[in-house]
Amino acid sequence: MKHQGRSTIQRINEIKKLIQEPFLLISILVIFYLLILFVIFPIYQVFKTSLSYDGHFSLKNYSDVLRQSYYIKPLFNSMILGVLVATIGTLVGFVFAYAITRTPMKAKGAFRLIATFPMVSPPFVVALACILLFGRSGIFAGAIGNIYGLTGLTIVEVIAYAPTAFLALVGVLQAIDPALEEAAMDCGASRIKIFKTIILPLATPGIVSAWLLVFIQSLADFGNPMILSGDFSVLSVQAYLQITGMYDLARGSTLAILLLVPTVVAFYLQKYLLSKKSYVTVTGKPTSATIKNLEWYIKYPVYAFCMLFALIVLLFYSMVVWGSFQKLWGVDSTLTLRNYVQMWRVGKNYIIDSLYISAIITPITGILSMFIAYLITRKQFFGRNAMEFSSMLTFAVPGTVVGIGYILAFNTPSPLMPITLTGTGFIIMSLLVFRNLPVGIRNGVAAIEQIDPSIEEASIDLGADSGLTFRKITLPMITPAFFSGLANCFVRSMTAISAIIFVVSGRWNFITVAVLGFVDNSQYAQAAAMSLLLIAIVLLALGLIKFVTDKMGRGMQSTSIIE
Repeated sequence: MKHQGRSTIQRINEIKKLIQEPFLLISILVIFYLLILFVIFPIYQVFKTSLSYDGHFSLKNYSDVLRQSYYIKPLFNSMILGVLVATIGTLVGFVFAYAITRTPMKAKGAFRLIATFPMVSPPFVVALACILLFGRSGIFAGAIGNIYGLTGLTIVEVIAYAPTAFLALVGVLQAIDPALEEAAMDCGASRIKIFKTIILPLATPGIVSAWLLVFIQSLADFGNPMILSGDFSVLSVQAYLQITGMYDLARGSTLAILLLVPTVVAFYLQKYLLSKKSYVTVTGKPTSATIKNLEWYIKYPVYAFCMLFALIVLLFYSMVVWGSFQKLWGVDSTLTLRNYVQMWRVGKNYIIDSLYISAIITPITGILSMFIAYLITRKQFFGRNAMEFSSMLTFAVPGTVVGIGYILAFNTPSPLMPITLTGTGFIIMSLLVFRNLPVGIRNGVAAIEQIDPSIEEASIDLGADSGLTFRKITLPMITPAFFSGLANCFVRSMTAISAIIFVVSGRWNFITVAVLGFVDNSQYAQAAAMSLLLIAIVLLALGLIKFVTDKMGRGMQSTSIIE
């Protein structure tokens, strides 16, 4: 009873503090409204539509779907593909992470760059390269059999999503103190025994977490299956075809929910594993991660594996470059710039729209994510946990589900949104802002937690409100996290496809949709040219953001020294 009373008093005090700060109160209410409108409402609409039959609540859509192999097969195919890609991708990521952190391998920076390069391009660029290499008119046509199915999808998704596992596992392996291995070696343990009894057990939570992340990405993938699935239908594409091809909103929503359930379960299972305490034992200052006298039977197979995967990545992306200069892929290999001219003539508006929308939503997403991170980290108010949960929800929801939800939510006026948004640029911007919000929030939370709260408290004690404190104190101190969020937002915006394809229109379109259109028309050379232009834009933007971040970081350091 005392605890409940104390909790009630605390809530009353929190409400009083909010009333005393109108800006903070209004900000919290506006953010809740936006999260309800652009995150909760679309997902609710998908659930509502899937549970509606002839205008009444019913489970008939689910019973019909689960009784027909036409719908069940894509579900099983998606799960099979997800398990294969997650297993192989995690293995690739682990070997690369092991080579970077536990061996004296040369050119680690180059290998790290190659391992993560697929993350700065749309995933379906790898599918395009696969067609250019192993398709019917490819250089190695028929070398790996029919690529339009499970084989081709597994290859391209492993290349596209193994970087996710690599980045997750590098941090895990770096945290294992090499002194533990040295102590085991001093006791006479072999390298293999050390790996089985020390490294592998300590890395197991990270391995499982990486596996779940790749599994989620594979289930949610739309671009690669759209290009390469063939007769191997998967759930994300099937839901899209139900909506756009047959305009069956109920069936499309039902399939979307079937796709949503395993991804959300996997996401929160992965989040639970990350929240658990690390099994790593740190004993004093870590020693160098380079292991001396690494045996040849470990070193050479690891090096060979990394070299093979790096060459495969380079081969796939160099094929996109080569293909973009072909006069007519598979027929006339004369080098020409005509593809770039035609690509620009056909896709100029797509490129301009993509840059325009991404340039607008990137700073909005960055500032909003930092402010939400500030609220959930520094402020106590009723509904704080709900704000955190809803703001992170879109990270776990597949793009197909989000896209269908936006069609259902904003195709007609509603009490939450009295005007129709479908066909406007605003619906694309809103989708991208709230789709990219979670990563920026996570970066912001991590940065804010490193700042001593007493600095902000001193500002408030001197008469500044929460808004002024955030703008003048907190935001400048989390500049690196802010610009990291900007970079991620811009990349994800420019390479988005699974959710965007549902909300583009004749007036507003996107560069990734144009690439898919070229591939669908078998204009592979033009698709390669536009893909390269997209990668070049992303790399240029990342370089610019890094330059600004480094410059501002040096400025902040010099300012702190002067002070």
